[in-house]
Amino acid sequence: MSRTRSKRPADTQATETAESTLKSKYALTPSPGPAPHLFILPKDAGAQSRIVTLPHPRNGQPSRYLVCPETGIYEFTSISAPKPAPRSWLIETEAISQDGNSANNDEANTHAEMISASELYVATPFDPLFLVLPALAEAKVAKGSEEKRRMFLSSDDHLDKLLEEKSHLADLLLWATTRNLIESRIEAVCDTVDAGDEKMFRINEKKLLTTLREKAKRMGEGSLPPSLEEKFVKSTLDAPILLQKRDAKPLLSHEAVETSLESTVSTLVTDAGNSQSTLASTTPSSPTISQPSTATTSMTGESLAEDVAMTAIQASPEIINLQRLRVAFDFICCRYVPPAIAERLKTQLRQVEVSSVDFAPLDDYLARLAELRAEAVVASSAVDYSRKRFLDEEQEELRAEKKRKLEEEKKRKANESRGVRDLKKVNTSGMMKLSHFFKAK
Repeated sequence: MSRTRSKRPADTQATETAESTLKSKYALTPSPGPAPHLFILPKDAGAQSRIVTLPHPRNGQPSRYLVCPETGIYEFTSISAPKPAPRSWLIETEAISQDGNSANNDEANTHAEMISASELYVATPFDPLFLVLPALAEAKVAKGSEEKRRMFLSSDDHLDKLLEEKSHLADLLLWATTRNLIESRIEAVCDTVDAGDEKMFRINEKKLLTTLREKAKRMGEGSLPPSLEEKFVKSTLDAPILLQKRDAKPLLSHEAVETSLESTVSTLVTDAGNSQSTLASTTPSSPTISQPSTATTSMTGESLAEDVAMTAIQASPEIINLQRLRVAFDFICCRYVPPAIAERLKTQLRQVEVSSVDFAPLDDYLARLAELRAEAVVASSAVDYSRKRFLDEEQEELRAEKKRKLEEEKKRKANESRGVRDLKKVNTSGMMKLSHFFKAK
């Protein structure tokens, strides 16, 4: 009976030892429910601050805001890492005593938590004017007329249009400071009339345009945020780069320099024989003596040409500031203003008599820039065509050369005899060459 090789029994003791060494010192328990989020709140936010749900002024969708009765309203700006790069937060908190100071720095008083969501929400100041702007911009048809007109309404009537089932606006209006803040922002863009003890409001688009224009100016002072500055200002105003041939002045040859020197010296000697004063007066003013030093730097008579890269036109600081103002205004309108009134505001901004800002220099620059870019596209297409034609000629020459070599090889093989072809098929590896037998011993 043949013997078979048996397998070695598994080392259970070594496996148990390895598992014991791989155990972590601290065990992380999975957190139930959705992952928590990380917020950065202002320092001066009071204890009564609340995160509430309010309709977004642009699209009416429910959005989160931070409301503090002492400092105002804040919106949350999300800062997140790219999706392909997973990120998380490790947060350590200390126990806080009743007097507001941190407790003793002991391991028992600290708590560490892992947050898998990488988003960071930063609370930034928000103008409550944008919250009530959809209600102020709403127009109704008056009785006996088909034209839409805006009527003078009280602040309660305007705010009632914004009350929704999922909104906390009604609860915020119970705070007197928050209500006064909202009414003050309403008055900044509205015409007002007094009806007894109550004040009535109707939106004035000219005041609204002035308010948004001032916001855009403050936003564009110095520079816009890097993403907006690079995409909507620099790339929009950059002119195409042109290459121009600049011909240098032809340089004098070595023989021409020697002839010029001899003629100059002979003239000076002749003048010196007449009078010494004439020599003294003509020598400093003669420009021909200083020229040979520059001409002798090169002993060639050919002219030199060099490519000079230069932009076709350059935007002035005034044009850059106008572009920043327009980009900032468009950003505010696209972000916070309802679409119906945003288009009218953009149209009014282009009118000098309404907005008091003249965009004519910027429009002229952009028109000229469009023409230059069109000319550059045409020129580049012509260069690409000539380059392609040159490459086609080279490829045609290579193909002709390759074809000629193939024909020569075919002709050479046709002239070979059958014996020569058979000898080429013989395996000569390991065989000595014929010259080996004629070597001297």
